[in-house]
Amino acid sequence: MGGSSLAPDLFRKTFGTREGYLDLRVLDSTDPEAVSVQDDRLDLARTLFIVSTKSGTTVETLSFFKHFYNRTVKALGRKETGSRFIAITDPGSPLERAAAELGFRETFLNDPDIGGRYSALSYFGLVPAALLGVDIERLLERAATKAANCEPVNCPVEGDNTGAILGAFLGTLHNEGVDKMTLVTSPQINALGAWLEQLMAESTGKEGKGILPVDGEIAGPPEVYGRDRLFVYLRTADDHTHDFHLDALEAAGFPAVRIVLADLYDLGGEFLRWEMATAVAGHILGINPFDQPDVESAKVQARNLLARYRQAGALPPSHASFSQEGIEATTGLAAGNLRDAMTGFLSLARAGDYVCIQAYIHPTPESALALGEMRHRIRDRYKLATTLGFGPRFLHSTGQLHKGDAGRGLFIQVTSGDSTDIPIPDEPGKDDSTLGFGVLKAAQALGDRQALLDAGRRVIRFHLTGNQVEGLRLLGEIAGG
Repeated sequence: MGGSSLAPDLFRKTFGTREGYLDLRVLDSTDPEAVSVQDDRLDLARTLFIVSTKSGTTVETLSFFKHFYNRTVKALGRKETGSRFIAITDPGSPLERAAAELGFRETFLNDPDIGGRYSALSYFGLVPAALLGVDIERLLERAATKAANCEPVNCPVEGDNTGAILGAFLGTLHNEGVDKMTLVTSPQINALGAWLEQLMAESTGKEGKGILPVDGEIAGPPEVYGRDRLFVYLRTADDHTHDFHLDALEAAGFPAVRIVLADLYDLGGEFLRWEMATAVAGHILGINPFDQPDVESAKVQARNLLARYRQAGALPPSHASFSQEGIEATTGLAAGNLRDAMTGFLSLARAGDYVCIQAYIHPTPESALALGEMRHRIRDRYKLATTLGFGPRFLHSTGQLHKGDAGRGLFIQVTSGDSTDIPIPDEPGKDDSTLGFGVLKAAQALGDRQALLDAGRRVIRFHLTGNQVEGLRLLGEIAGG
């Protein structure tokens, strides 16, 4: 999850798989159907599992591990199973001990001083990249060049420390009210946006401040954007897909940054540039860019709910305000139908606010498309920045900012029921189970909603009881007027 998965996912989507190396899939959804998809597609005799978590205690990662460990034991036998797993973690973590006890093929112990979101060029990113066939030496050479660029000895006052310059630009604009960093990327490096989103959101969103990264918005005309927008255009040297869009935005007076990558291996340098920029921006904001004090609040709520589930055998009821066309709505507003609930909620927005859609549902291409249509209808109608995240993945990336920034977010939480659940083993190698992935997902959604409410955030919840995609399309139509 989060820093342990975003860089590997970026490497896979950007570089693909080199001939003779291993393909890579990232599982970062606790939705039972998402787990089931991996169950169905994997040939366990030909699969190597990477269990990747800095703390060694991340509940989602360990739940996936126990599930697939047990499946592999049943398919191949206990003697063969350990050799199909490797661990990436910090020294002394519970995962290190479990890997030794279960005979993992290899354990990579990372430098514990490296925070998860800064770990792309450590074992967390490089081990999966090497298995894909990425030229690690070439990647690190570009990173080393950028690191030298960011060293004071190489950069006098008039020098070109691009990491510090970028960070100063971002931090200064934030302090002037331009705090929505909208990412525009070449199609070939589109996955870079999700990595940057986590780095910036989790690092700067705290103490009532935060630079909101906006990833995945489709380009629109200048008139659909508020004046709180900064645009960052990252493109490869041979791609000009979004040049016209950026030209129009700059002509309309929006601030913009343009960064050109000579080739895909310049990503190594971009990791360094943006990590430095984030640290400098944090300094200008007057916050610590290396902690995440508000991430724990949703985890505490989820743990409490799971403890209640183990005692009572059920999660607390949602107490929906009303139900209409296969959608249950939970809102504090006086509304008796979906249109009044959605429009009444969005009318709470003020200049400088943003809308965040949080989807605790099966992350399919069809649902992603329907959610994307919803966010763009909201942007075009209300001129607000929009973000979209599938849960619980976003809890490990933007969740910190949602609870730690100035409180300008309006949160639309979308959940769904599960037709079946998949049990999570209590221990690897044993069949006993006290909860399933569906219960875990539901507890995380409920816990995050409560953490947002406790932080004074504006939240509305729509629970899909009918067809998932049809429900999302209906909500999108209503949101867009």
